[in-house]
Amino acid sequence: METTAAQLKKGQKGIIKTYHAEHIPLKLLEMGCLPGSEIELLHIAPLKDPLYININGSHLAIRKETAKHIEIEVVE
Repeated sequence: METTAAQLKKGQKGIIKTYHAEHIPLKLLEMGCLPGSEIELLHIAPLKDPLYININGSHLAIRKETAKHIEIEVVE
């Protein structure tokens, strides 16, 4: 079973393995959401959506639905 960015817990980090391009906005890809990039979950909104993440130094808010399409490998 794959792990996705939506399954990260606050403060947890991972490395992006792959993503489903048809579900990821181009702007997110331009900001570094690419395979091999480190991703860290910084905050979760009170209603669990959106997620506030750090990708290679860029702080972004993304919808949980989008995060479900980013497969990662969790880094301990």
